[in-house]
Amino acid sequence: MIICHGGLAQSVADLSFEAESPLAPPAELLERLPSYDWLFQRGGQQIMFPPLEAPGRPLEQRCWSSFLEHSRVPLVTEEVAREALLSFVSSKCCYGSTAAGDLIIQELKQQTLCRYRLETFSESRISEWTFQPFTNQSVDGPQRGTSPRLWDIKVQVPPMFQEDTRKFQVPHSSLVKECHKCHGRGRYKCSGCHGSGMVRCPSCSGAKRKAKQSRRCQMCSGSGRRRCSTCSGRGSKTCATCKGEKRLLHFIQLVIMWKNSLFEFVSEHRLNCPRELLAKAKGESLFKDENTAVYPIVDFPLREISLASQRGIAEHSAALSPRARVLQQRQTIELIPVTEVHYWYRGQTYVYYIYGTDHRVHVVDYPDRYCFGCTII
Repeated sequence: MIICHGGLAQSVADLSFEAESPLAPPAELLERLPSYDWLFQRGGQQIMFPPLEAPGRPLEQRCWSSFLEHSRVPLVTEEVAREALLSFVSSKCCYGSTAAGDLIIQELKQQTLCRYRLETFSESRISEWTFQPFTNQSVDGPQRGTSPRLWDIKVQVPPMFQEDTRKFQVPHSSLVKECHKCHGRGRYKCSGCHGSGMVRCPSCSGAKRKAKQSRRCQMCSGSGRRRCSTCSGRGSKTCATCKGEKRLLHFIQLVIMWKNSLFEFVSEHRLNCPRELLAKAKGESLFKDENTAVYPIVDFPLREISLASQRGIAEHSAALSPRARVLQQRQTIELIPVTEVHYWYRGQTYVYYIYGTDHRVHVVDYPDRYCFGCTII
């Protein structure tokens, strides 16, 4: 069988089967570009180290008493506690409101917790060789100039603290080479029919007639063979790597990742409300500090918050400084009110929790339930 592709006649017999070769071309296939030899020496991918940044502003002294005086969380009353529970049970399909309406509140244990959060918005850059089918497009190669250093390439930064990943072609890094997968032929010999374009009829198994029948097979019209469905009878398949174009455009791709790292700490408390709920609770903002680099809080009245701030900043610095550029940091302290409600209903004592400024409810064992297949949150 002779096929024509790209204006050249080519016999299927001359084609090879699709090789189990790696997707990436061998390094010796590509030319070396100035300042990019590490792409060949270190497996074709490299995290680029950011340039050193100048230190940020000096540490400021803060008067925490003024912050605390102007940030007072309202106490939860019995009326508020009952309304919060009624609102909670009304949102559950199998919770009755009778207990919430008739219960007798015995005690309200209230505590205000501090939640410290540190967000570090950083940018990291990875470069790697990649390729695409060459369709006679313009080639921006080394002959047009020297490729810029990766941290010198200017890009639009997304809004602060919003994660994103973008890819860019490094200028003057393009090279056109023969497809390494099909060796520049654009097609493979079909493995389903071994290049013949025909396969044995699945109905009669090539016997031209079905067993115990005198008439010829209707599926193959008595020929015993059918057109190969894998290659539609052509005997060959288009190379999936170069899409039949025979050549590939190789270039260095810059991958930029913007990541928001989060450190979170909630102060110790004497109540049994699950800590994971408190991490998500809505709080009242007490303090916010945002800058290119923030400094640890050292003089907060609650010492564990100061220690958490120091630990969080140290952890982010150790994790990010070797491989990423910090663009912005933000640290906050929020007040999280928690109330443990003890109540009596039909001779037994129960408990539930109200947490956050929006009065979310966590029920330990609600007495008025219709089914047992729901998960209490």
